[in-house]
Amino acid sequence: MPTTFTLNGKSVTVQADENSPLLWAIRDELNLKGTKFGCGKAACGACTLHVNGKAVRSCSYALKFAAGKEITTIEGLSSGDELHPVQQAWMEEIVPQCGYCQPGFIMATAAMLETIPNPTDEDIDNNIVNVCRCATYYRMRKAIHRAAEIKSQTT
Repeated sequence: MPTTFTLNGKSVTVQADENSPLLWAIRDELNLKGTKFGCGKAACGACTLHVNGKAVRSCSYALKFAAGKEITTIEGLSSGDELHPVQQAWMEEIVPQCGYCQPGFIMATAAMLETIPNPTDEDIDNNIVNVCRCATYYRMRKAIHRAAEIKSQTT
C-alpha cells in the first residue's frame, strides 16, 4: 500500500508494507543513509529523526503513521549550505569519535532545543537519552550548550 509524506521538504510516496518501520523506508526505499539502525528496539536512538518536529525513534515507528506527516532526517536538517546550529556546534566541539550514533544525537538535540532553548545539564540528562558506545558524552554536552548559544544568536 502506498504511503505519502513530506520528507525533508519534498512529498514522497513509498510502496512498502505499512507496518514496517519508517527507518527501513527511509534507508532502503528512499536511499537516505544518515538515519542509522542501532538496536531495533527504540532504546539507543541511532535512528532518531523528526516527525512533525518531534524526535522519534524510527526503528519502532510504523510507516503507516508517517502518512501525511512532515519527516526530517539528518540530511534535511541543514538549510542548503547553512548548517543547523547543532551541526555547527558538533563540528566546533569535535564531538564524534566513530560517528555512527551522531545523527541520532544531533536530531534529538535539535528537537530538544525547540522546546528547551537554553538547557541545563539536568535538561540534557533528562532529554538526550541516546546511547554512544564511544562515550563522547562530555563533548556532546559542550556541543549542546554551544548549539543553544548559536541558536539564540540566530533567532
